[in-house]
Amino acid sequence: MAVASVLCDEERRKVSDLISLSARIIDEGLADELTNRATQELSEVAPGVAVVESFGHCVAFRTDRGLVVFDTSNPAAGRRVVQALRGWSTEPVHTIVYTHGHLDHVGGSIAFVEDAHERGFPRPTFVANAAIRERFARYRLTDGWNRAINRRQFRSRRNVGMVGDQASPRMHFLPDDVSPPDIVFDQTLAMSVGNLAFELHHARGETDDHLWAWVPERRAVVCGDFLIWNFPNAGNPQKVQRYPGEWATALRQMAALEPELLLPAHGLPIGGRERIARVLGDVASALEQLVDEVVAMMNAGEPLDSILHSVAVPDEVLQKPYLRPMYDEPEFVIRNIWRLYGGWWDGNPARLKPPADGELATEVADLAGGAATLAERAQDAARRGRLRLACQLVEWARQASSEDPEIQRVAAAIYEARVSGETSLMARAIFSAAKEPSGSAPTT
Repeated sequence: MAVASVLCDEERRKVSDLISLSARIIDEGLADELTNRATQELSEVAPGVAVVESFGHCVAFRTDRGLVVFDTSNPAAGRRVVQALRGWSTEPVHTIVYTHGHLDHVGGSIAFVEDAHERGFPRPTFVANAAIRERFARYRLTDGWNRAINRRQFRSRRNVGMVGDQASPRMHFLPDDVSPPDIVFDQTLAMSVGNLAFELHHARGETDDHLWAWVPERRAVVCGDFLIWNFPNAGNPQKVQRYPGEWATALRQMAALEPELLLPAHGLPIGGRERIARVLGDVASALEQLVDEVVAMMNAGEPLDSILHSVAVPDEVLQKPYLRPMYDEPEFVIRNIWRLYGGWWDGNPARLKPPADGELATEVADLAGGAATLAERAQDAARRGRLRLACQLVEWARQASSEDPEIQRVAAAIYEARVSGETSLMARAIFSAAKEPSGSAPTT
């Protein structure tokens, strides 16, 4: 079937600029450029290869049997992603591959199914790793929890909109119309669509159902969320287990193929073998360092508290434009490594079977001479820049006296200061929620 390409000269210039932009950012170490964009615009980044920048991206390959698409973006963006794709090609979408089961990768699938129906095309075939089925089942089991944590994690109007208004109380976290996979595989799947071959590889990283793809004829790797142009999302404090060691291994395997084009689901595509090798190597090394140091301290019998305050990624690494801790951060990854290898107990015997938070807070407030005294001490700690201590003190104060408006005011001010000092979206969102009485820990 003929391909309809309507790229004008300005759009072609923009297309070439996309790869050039990522090259300039990486080569010059620029950290002030916007690298994660959700414009819903399409760029042809190589002949027959297109990226629609969304949250997350949709990556498409032309074949002589139709389009092969990786990911469908989120529910709110799906229709616009399809429209952008249709400005590039009128061919049927033959196959859709889910890199993993997060909503910003599978939520737009209904728009692709509807597009096929409207155009009289066969429904696309959906392909994924086999573990995605258990993920979908778990999302439906924990629907209320997932909607709650995403209201907290994506508190701003801009971020909530980017994930398809997951905060909406009327919408399930995983909508019923998300297309399930037709074909699943365990470790590898060799797949050909027309004249183009795809090698799909399962690897645990951000999720247990993640895959990445090698397209040898295009010397391209589709890497999903193994690269997000931020520090790896390997420690999210509100989500299930991540796998930083296996994540690093997958990045090394990608680099060993010497790709010329790297296509992530968030952030800019990257061109050039040496540049891609550098980026993949840097991200893998950062994860490997954390795993090695945390496990070494665990083997030496150190508790989590000691590890958290000893292990750190060097500042010069975190300054790289694709490793900034703007979404997740190393401290949270350390906790996930501990959870993966050591379980949930942190090594402090008092926290194995602790008292209720409210009981402890009341006792501490009594010892301090009242909740107001604790709040004053928290303010003093905040003035001295000891915000970690200030947050603990003010939490005890408001748990011991939850109806005191002055203590609530102090807590809000301290958490506002905490928000302003954080870089990662996750930390900022949780501390922002804590400014409100409902964001604090429950009292007893």
